[in-house]
Amino acid sequence: MASYDTDFSAAPHRVTLDGRDRLTVSGVEDVDRFDESEIVMNTAEGSLVVSGENLHIDKLSLDGGELHVDGRIDSLSYEDAPAARGGLLARLLGG
Repeated sequence: MASYDTDFSAAPHRVTLDGRDRLTVSGVEDVDRFDESEIVMNTAEGSLVVSGENLHIDKLSLDGGELHVDGRIDSLSYEDAPAARGGLLARLLGG
């Protein structure tokens, strides 16, 4: 009989900023909203807001919870209030 490990623990949360034009975030659970000036995402450590200019999501890994952002990054901040569920990932996965 085959045995399967069903423990899906959240990816560790890590933020890596290369200069002001390349951001990598791991532990991303969902993307609530995004445009060229702001990206709001839910991470394992809370809601993260990325602000800047000409922002675009270069890569979004649904399996690994990793997000790559290009553009001019002006600020990164965490919101205290939990964001509403049902963002981009939920819509992509039909949730």
